[in-house]
Amino acid sequence: QIANHLDRAVVSLGREPLKVMVQVNTSGEESKSGIDPSKCVELAKHVKLACPNLILSGLMTIGMKDYSSTPENFKALANCKLEVCKALGIPTEQFELSMGMSGDFEQAIELGSTNVRVGSTIFGPREYPNQKQN
Repeated sequence: QIANHLDRAVVSLGREPLKVMVQVNTSGEESKSGIDPSKCVELAKHVKLACPNLILSGLMTIGMKDYSSTPENFKALANCKLEVCKALGIPTEQFELSMGMSGDFEQAIELGSTNVRVGSTIFGPREYPNQKQN
């Protein structure tokens, strides 16, 4: 649904095609968004074949906050990448993996990440204005 909505929005705004990544919930946490790994090929096919205004550039995941299952999360996404590339005939070196944040980016890179999100390392910890102090 989101892919279809984005595809239509790109047209209505008169924009060039938009690069997108499919978010995969590799940790299985209900608090995380993303598709189940078993459905990533199906969604990737849909984006590539049915959404002409979207350019599927890769997959992304957000691991568990405590990093307790980081290697498994990253390996699961790397496996999804292989499955998607095989199913869609995309060379693996042309398909991005966005995984790893400030606390685990080194391990993410070792396991194949091509994009890391390290804002907290650069700018410091996030401040949440409505968060209660303990």
